[in-house]
Amino acid sequence: MTLQEQLANAFHDTQSFKWDREKGFKLASGEISPFYIDCRALMAHPEARRLVSQLAYEALADVEFDCLGGLELGAIPIAITISDFACATSPQRLWRTFVVRKQPKDHGLGKLIEGSLHPNDRALIVDDVLTSGGSVLKAIGVAREAGLQVDQALVIVDRQEQDGRARVEREKVRLISLLTIQDLMRTMKKH
Repeated sequence: MTLQEQLANAFHDTQSFKWDREKGFKLASGEISPFYIDCRALMAHPEARRLVSQLAYEALADVEFDCLGGLELGAIPIAITISDFACATSPQRLWRTFVVRKQPKDHGLGKLIEGSLHPNDRALIVDDVLTSGGSVLKAIGVAREAGLQVDQALVIVDRQEQDGRARVEREKVRLISLLTIQDLMRTMKKH
């Protein structure tokens, strides 16, 4: 079984993928979809995190970047898991992490982006699920405003809805997805 098949199975085993053809689920965009993908629940499982990080590490083998991060809250465990895996693997990659806040802090330095980043760093934006692309696009915008070079993004699942991939790619950002909705549907039949 491939790593992708193992990850798709992990969505089912952890009950992180739901399908309701009749009622559907309300998404962050307000749209209704027959699919619900819960990467927060998935990322609560160590074996699933290992699969995500290993697949991401392999998918990023030829991508040059210095740091990775994305919009709170979903991107935090993804970025840290990938960074930790890359640090412990050979060849070792030392990818620093950052997080983009939804709102600037109202205390301290009032930053919108936190972590280890330097102007002109090459940054990879990560997110859990791509639908309309809104959270990926927000993270890209904030990272670019902070002086980062962003031309790559990675998501765990591309829902292939609401033109999300095209919207991200219009920003001159190449999008990598570890799985698609079809991968989850295909493995659902086995569960």
